[in-house]
Amino acid sequence: MSKLSDDELLEALGLDQKLAKTSSHTPREERIIAGFEEIQQFVIRYGRAPRHGEDNDIFERLYAVRLDRLREQEECRVLLASLDNQGLLSAVNIAPVDPVESMDDDELLAELEGAFGSSDITELRNVRSQVEIRAAEEIANRDKCNDFDRFRPLFEQTEGELKSGARQTRPFGKDASVNTGDFFVLGGQLVYVAEKGEEFRAPNGHPDARLRVIYSNGTESNLLLRSLQRALYKDEAGRRLTDPDLGPLFRETWDEGDIESGTIYVLRSMSSHPFVVEHRNLIHKIGVTGGKIETRIANAAHDATYLLADVEVVASYKLVGINRSKLEGIFHRIFAPAQLDLTIYDRFGHPVRPQEWFLVPLHVIDEAVSRIRDGSITDVVYDPNRASLVGLAH
Repeated sequence: MSKLSDDELLEALGLDQKLAKTSSHTPREERIIAGFEEIQQFVIRYGRAPRHGEDNDIFERLYAVRLDRLREQEECRVLLASLDNQGLLSAVNIAPVDPVESMDDDELLAELEGAFGSSDITELRNVRSQVEIRAAEEIANRDKCNDFDRFRPLFEQTEGELKSGARQTRPFGKDASVNTGDFFVLGGQLVYVAEKGEEFRAPNGHPDARLRVIYSNGTESNLLLRSLQRALYKDEAGRRLTDPDLGPLFRETWDEGDIESGTIYVLRSMSSHPFVVEHRNLIHKIGVTGGKIETRIANAAHDATYLLADVEVVASYKLVGINRSKLEGIFHRIFAPAQLDLTIYDRFGHPVRPQEWFLVPLHVIDEAVSRIRDGSITDVVYDPNRASLVGLAH
């Protein structure tokens, strides 16, 4: 029997010569290929590319991050071009920013443990460092906040600002600073930094400081700035709250030629809804218009915005040189804790929850207008329990 060549022997055994040959890829290239094949398996299983978003599984989100990285790097696209039978690398529908995407390289690697490294994407770390353990213990060590009544109105106002869109949430990694007055979301709760001590250098050389942190559930903790940062990084839903940008409301000076540029109006509903009837003297709609109030409310009885009923104007204030939309936003933020929660049905039977209606006494609205005029409005918030404007806790 004649001696068979290697190729002939492989053919006789029924093996694919291409698969049998030793790979010419570097270890790093092999890892990239293996990572891409995991993404392909996900696509085969679910019929779509992995997506970002807090509603999705953590591994899907990590696959989505990995796919974005592969798309961004030319060497990866070239390496994987022949394998991309699903067109994943050519897709351009990059999803909105995910908290994972906001991390720097070190933080991302710490979470992925091998998105481009040696370990499998689904391998979770089970051993935490002593630093992580201490940080977790500090976060968990909370005491009752004995003066929480000082902070309660501030939390209520902030929640209202989130609802109205005056404040936004941002992934923590984009800005890791922590200062007095900052708001965060940690563990599903609002977190307020009430006090920040003098900065000092941690053993690793990074700046640190002792904080007094108040939580929306009425507890507080005295922890280090670095510990709070680490906790926010570790929390997938950890967020920073942006400051409400009120912007310029009034011009600093009024010229002789200035004309009226806005009217604040306060309306009272004539609705026969039982709740409205019972609280009619407290329920008010606050708005700002650049035109005539009469024109604005002419069709009130047929508009769900006005509770499908006629309204009466109980107060109006003419102002000049103002930014009407920002002014209206201020009213809504201040009185957000007292926003009317009422559902009515329009003429088609569809449920409607009208906005801009608040359970606020008229004299408090009048005081708010006065404070807007003198610039002191930023120092107060409406407290429904006291039915009055109260000073913010500093």
